[in-house]
Amino acid sequence: MPHHPDPSNPLSRSVRYLGPGQPFALRAVAVPQPEAGEVRVRVAACGVCRTDLHLRDGLLDLGRRDFAVGHEIAGVVEATGPGVDPARVGQRVVVYYYVGCGHCRYCRVGDAHLCPQPRAQPGFSSDGGYADYVVVPDVTCVPVPDGIPLTQAAPVGCAGSTAVHAGRLADIRPGDWVVVNGLGGVGAALAQYARHAGARVIAVGRGAARAAWAQRLGAEAAFDPDATPDLAAAIVALTGEGADVVFDLIGTRAALVAATGMLRRRGRLILLGYTEQTYDIHPVDLIVREITVRGSVGASLEDLHEAVALMARGVLRFDIADIVPLDAFDDALARVRAGGLTGRVVLDTGSGAV
Repeated sequence: MPHHPDPSNPLSRSVRYLGPGQPFALRAVAVPQPEAGEVRVRVAACGVCRTDLHLRDGLLDLGRRDFAVGHEIAGVVEATGPGVDPARVGQRVVVYYYVGCGHCRYCRVGDAHLCPQPRAQPGFSSDGGYADYVVVPDVTCVPVPDGIPLTQAAPVGCAGSTAVHAGRLADIRPGDWVVVNGLGGVGAALAQYARHAGARVIAVGRGAARAAWAQRLGAEAAFDPDATPDLAAAIVALTGEGADVVFDLIGTRAALVAATGMLRRRGRLILLGYTEQTYDIHPVDLIVREITVRGSVGASLEDLHEAVALMARGVLRFDIADIVPLDAFDDALARVRAGGLTGRVVLDTGSGAV
């Protein structure tokens, strides 16, 4: 979904992905123009997600080059293309970051995030939100209710919608023991979603600050993996038999082996995090306990609508660790890489939008 800027327009800022292993580069580009069915969003805020680091490091590479990174995008609709209701101008929105082909079996049922040939993925293979402007299809812009600052709304675009999607896949039932292994942006949203679904939540995160954060989010117990020699055994002891659901956002071999060990019979392991490491397990470990292992990637557009609705009702909240200027994106990424945050780092373009 390439866009051809109008050379007569003033320049704007855009933080570009140039290739795996290369640092992102701040460039001046022309303001993009919306085409039929599209809108131009004046970006107000963009969350900094660990997946942005996977892109930079080369762990994630969708084959495209020279586009603006960032997929947790919130802003204000500034211009519309042909066929879009002009009343959209001025609307505060959060952006869904998949544009499917529209014709495959996945797109036909609303699962654009599984489309094998997507037209665009803002922040991953097409221009995203580390920029002053982004042009996206009108349908991908979900209105943000009044009273929610756009710096708070930006993380719902990924962290919130991803949590809703994974939570639905896990089929959480009231009274289930649910472990959230990895308390970052998505993990915090998952803890709140599971609590809302009636689960008894156990959070796993490093450091006392994250343990306290987990309790504020409604977790019944919190473990520091560095201070717990056998995490699986500790969770089995607490729950009596093991967890009903484990969401793993770490993706290391050690984390995944521990996650499998802490599940009860017919437990569900939902994989969201990944590293360069592989997950090795003997089939009998899954067979005799009828364990389900399932991957969860991104979210559907409906998941994003639901996440925004949950945020509006106060079910989901997104703590913000810091708000930094767009030009300081490298500092923001370094903080995310260092870990230990109790909230999302958000880039502020300085647009003045709230």
